[in-house]
This record gives sequence, C-alpha cells and structure tokens, in this order.
Amino acid sequence: MCRNIRVLHNFEPPTNDDEVREAALQFVRKVSGSTHPSRANTEPFDHAVDEIALATRRLLDALVTNAPPKNRDIEAVKGRARHEARMEREVRIRTAS
Repeated sequence: MCRNIRVLHNFEPPTNDDEVREAALQFVRKVSGSTHPSRANTEPFDHAVDEIALATRRLLDALVTNAPPKNRDIEAVKGRARHEARMEREVRIRTAS
C-alpha cells in the first residue's frame, strides 16, 4: 500500500473532507502514475479524485467501531517511529552488502 495514504477511520476529531480529498488524490496519483496530469487528462483525473473522495466519505460515515477514537498526535509519533525503524533497517542492509 502507498505509504502516503493514511488511515482515516476512527479519529477524534473526525476526518475532515480535506483529508479525504488528499487521500483520494494520492490514490489517483499512484494508480495513474502521474502527479500532474496533462491538459488532455485533467478532467478524467479530477473526476476520479472526486468520485473516490465521495466513496471514501460514504465509507467513513458508514463504518462503526467499539474502539475508542485514535489521537492524531499519538498516531503521528508512531508513524515517525515506524519510519525511523524502516530507515535503520535499510542502512543496515546497505552497509552489510
């Protein structure tokens, strides 16, 4: 899975529409292989982002959980720790070669 796409479900405060749209944009960029579509592809690119954002919003609004909401700050710290561990593993692999 693309590392730039983040979990959006079960946060306090709830995920806002800008976050949903950013995730949709990242998904379309990944799938299309383009960060900035050509003029000829701008309309279908933007349409895909809109549709995926709408589907994502509907999904998030429909999901239910008994788990307590996650804290964004704590999740960010965990994400940075995972990133650091990943970078350390890569350095060890490169130096072992």
